[in-house]
Amino acid sequence: MRDGTPSSEGHGTPSSESHGTPSGGDFGPWLRRLRARAGLSQEALAHAAGVSVRALADMERGRTRGPQRRTVRALADALGLDDDEAAGLEEAAALGRPRPRPDTGPAGPGPLALPRDIRDFTARGPALARLLDLARDTAEDRPVVSVVAGQPGLGKTAFAVHAAHRLAPHFPDGRFALDLHGMDPEPTTPRDALARLLGALGVPDAALPAGTDDRAGLWRSLAAERRLLLLLDNAADEAQVAPLLPGAGPSLTLVTSRHALAGLESVHRTDLALLRREEAVELLTRIIGPDRVRAEAQAARDLADLCGHLPLAVRIAGQRLLSRPHERLAKLVARLAAEGRRLDGLQAGNLRVRAAFALSYRQLPADTRTLLRRAALAAGADFSPETGALLAGLPHDEAVARAEELTDAGLLQSDPAAERYRFHDLLRLYAAEQADAEDGPEVRDAALDRTADWMLRRATAAALHFDVDHERTGPQADPDPDTAPTGRDEARAWLEAERAQWLAALRRAHAAGRYRQVLDTAEAMHWFSDLNQHWEQWVEVFRRSADSARALGSRREEAVHLNYLAWAYNLCVHDPRAALTSADAALAAARDCGDGLQEGWALGYGAGALSRLGRTEEAGERLRAAARRLAAHPSPQARLAELTVLNTLGALLRETGRAAEALDIHRRSERICRAGVPGRTEELIGLYQAFTRQQIGNDLAALERWREAEAPLRQALAVFEAAQMPAWASQARLDLGRALGAVGHPEARETLVAARADLRALRSPRQAEADAALAALGRSTADT
Repeated sequence: MRDGTPSSEGHGTPSSESHGTPSGGDFGPWLRRLRARAGLSQEALAHAAGVSVRALADMERGRTRGPQRRTVRALADALGLDDDEAAGLEEAAALGRPRPRPDTGPAGPGPLALPRDIRDFTARGPALARLLDLARDTAEDRPVVSVVAGQPGLGKTAFAVHAAHRLAPHFPDGRFALDLHGMDPEPTTPRDALARLLGALGVPDAALPAGTDDRAGLWRSLAAERRLLLLLDNAADEAQVAPLLPGAGPSLTLVTSRHALAGLESVHRTDLALLRREEAVELLTRIIGPDRVRAEAQAARDLADLCGHLPLAVRIAGQRLLSRPHERLAKLVARLAAEGRRLDGLQAGNLRVRAAFALSYRQLPADTRTLLRRAALAAGADFSPETGALLAGLPHDEAVARAEELTDAGLLQSDPAAERYRFHDLLRLYAAEQADAEDGPEVRDAALDRTADWMLRRATAAALHFDVDHERTGPQADPDPDTAPTGRDEARAWLEAERAQWLAALRRAHAAGRYRQVLDTAEAMHWFSDLNQHWEQWVEVFRRSADSARALGSRREEAVHLNYLAWAYNLCVHDPRAALTSADAALAAARDCGDGLQEGWALGYGAGALSRLGRTEEAGERLRAAARRLAAHPSPQARLAELTVLNTLGALLRETGRAAEALDIHRRSERICRAGVPGRTEELIGLYQAFTRQQIGNDLAALERWREAEAPLRQALAVFEAAQMPAWASQARLDLGRALGAVGHPEARETLVAARADLRALRSPRQAEADAALAALGRSTADT
């Protein structure tokens, strides 16, 4: 309207209004008139300008009073406005945009200022470097979001605050930190969080839109034009965070949460691990000073280990020591060494490890809390969903779901390859405390008994896959046939993965007097143990089974399991004195009950122990007596025992300089293998033949028939490797390497190096022989 003359919406030009001063409310009606003048529908204008129909409608209705400059320019171009008209439209939009409050600039201090940085912040260099790279990569159309998630006590907030201070120079338009109170009973709502963020940008309370969506739209509009650094600390979930994330512009948002926030798309993830030991000691040093750490260097390392390298725990220990300048580190180490007092010792003022865990625990659903505290009763470093389900009394699939929920909440760590879960040591202590407090001894014992019974039944069934009498005696019933391992490979994998769990179950059954169950399990393990003689646990298994046989009054079974125990002492822990004691006890039990087979085994195991003790003449006498006793016994088991005794006798003869006699003995063993043993598979006889071939190769080597020795040794090694028998394969590889070295074979060094590595991994006493063989090979190479 000019000079009192109304203008026509259809033909007048609102450009004349641009020469006045439009009010902030003029933008919407003015845009609507311009669109009508151009003859465009909302859909057509939205499409031409590259905005959504909803956004355009919000502008025309006045819900969005000050759109961004680039949006106004796009609308002006789509409407075909001239320069004056476009300038007028921009002026109207500018009047509708909120202005910063006069007392706070966008980058200055304010209600959402960053918390103070921690001066003794330690480690996390690679993670900080990645964030710096992200800060440099921010662009107008690519806001960056980084989620810092993980278990309680990792120092997520400390890391994010420290990172924000390091990144601050890259974000001159504002650095804001907002605690979302995700672990509180009532976390901050997105609507309230948006109000605080908009207020930090200068939007008056009276200008705040009423709804969450409108506030989010205004926040995105304002943030898109600014280079902002936003720290959203302690987020509850994706629904709380998503409305707060800028949609465009060169901003960087750091989000910390105890939950994984896996539903947030297109975000960078910063995974904080536990500190390394040296980093934990460094943090302790920065808190209490280098003098005290240098004075008790080992105590400082022990303290870091007792804190589980968890940053919160290390900080608490450091703050406690800082407040007690005359207290020795060793004193705190002694206190924390007692598991029952460790969480009590890890508190300083209002810093408490237990409180950090309790925050997360209280938020869990009931079944998830049950799984967490009961899983702490599992044996070993990790546990399977099967174990968790048994302890918690949940179906398997439900236990998996709850374990995954705990993983997302940062309370468990999942294995990267297998379906297994692990506690941090301190969190396990906390969870076990909750089991004591909430379940009580009766419920806890019932859970442990239920789990132990199931585990022993599964372990027995799995081990029988390796028993040569399995087909004859029939399979042991598995507690859950639908999930039972099928075949040796699956059975071996289960027995290895659950070794700590079924061994704990065996201990529990033995302590409870379930002797028959202990004996049945150990007997089923007999053949499997021979494939894994590097496991030290066999001593415990067969000691408990021998005790169980004695408690049941069965002298025959006592002889059997004392022989197994003598084997374990000889070959698994290399303790010949204990082996001789067990073998002598087995011999007495076998003679008491007239069992010639067990008498032969006992003589053989005792001879092996005597040989290792250097009493070779006595050993030879026992071996010959064993061979005579077994040769007179008609059973297939006696033939296998006779093979073992003959091979041992031959090895003893070779070691005492009688290699030709040894070769004759081992050729006799080979003839027995070739003839076969009734009721025994070709696979089993093939293992005995491979061991015999190894002995023949060593006999030939002792006779300096090196080239003849190579073939039988290679054959033996191939069989042991195919059967996955590392203890046997490592020794055959050593024997082969020495034979190859004697003839200058190019594979000699590589073979010996591999043998030494395997023997070291198995803690075998023969690793010294590998060292000597490599040294001799080096000398012979130098001579040539």
